[in-house]
Amino acid sequence: MSAATATQPRALVAPVDRPTVSFELYPPRNPDAAPKLWATIQQLESARPDFVSVTYGASGKTRQTTRALVRRLLRETSLNPIAHLTCVGTSKAETTTIVEEFLDEGVRSFLALRGDPPVDATDWHPHPEGLHTASELVELLREIEGRRCAVSPAQAVRATVRPLSVAVAAFPRGNHATGGTRAQDVASLLAKQQAGADFAISQLFFDADSYLALVAEAREAGVTIPIIPGIIPTTDPARLLRVQDLTGVPVPRDLLDLLGTDDAAERHRRGIRASVDLVNQVLDGGAPGVHVYTFNQHHAALDLLEGAHLGGSGEARQTP
Repeated sequence: MSAATATQPRALVAPVDRPTVSFELYPPRNPDAAPKLWATIQQLESARPDFVSVTYGASGKTRQTTRALVRRLLRETSLNPIAHLTCVGTSKAETTTIVEEFLDEGVRSFLALRGDPPVDATDWHPHPEGLHTASELVELLREIEGRRCAVSPAQAVRATVRPLSVAVAAFPRGNHATGGTRAQDVASLLAKQQAGADFAISQLFFDADSYLALVAEAREAGVTIPIIPGIIPTTDPARLLRVQDLTGVPVPRDLLDLLGTDDAAERHRRGIRASVDLVNQVLDGGAPGVHVYTFNQHHAALDLLEGAHLGGSGEARQTP
């Protein structure tokens, strides 16, 4: 080898840049459901997700079970849990206590949500000493973290090694719970970013244009944080209709027609194909990854990832 050859710089190799993969879980509704949920978690862990989010329930009604699940995820798995946190119906002091509890247990990531009142509350009013928006909750999270670091050098070091991460919600069709439009949600998303949010996770949708239009409008308004699309595996028409009732996001008639077969295996295959198509469209449109709403079941979630080459036995997808 000549000296000239020996001193040639090595060609730079582009880093592997796979889209992020994450899952949503909710705490077990009763003790009997816990073993099944844990079996699901072990299956989902095999996909090596970037994080899993754990829901909190209306007005924090699953506070203790959410904490218990997050605690176990931290202690017994390699997963990075993001704890959902709502502020509706609680005082600022109570919300501060809840945040401190999570932080003391090692939680470093939150999904900050305003939250919804209990569905059975007919005469509900916001807490007079509470927070009223998700952006106020983001601000509170940053204030609490800053205060803890200011009084404890050890905490400041830990926070440098594992910075606090705050995610927020985005709504491709506007927030049905508040009657808001997409334009109003974009304004809200900008306020959350200014308050200190790191990234957003979208509510579910069934057409890529809804998500891509949200991102385009958000970027035009000055939102720069990543917006991860929330995807539901479309294999169960009954569940889709229940979700429609809860979120106000209409299920396309042609999707319900596609799933209209008595053959369960064929219905599953059709639903996964439709979901894979949706994932590919948003990734091709620039989405940073996908957040899969699992409903505490792993089969459809893992089949979706495998079909989109994001996990399982499929070849890893590379971003363009």
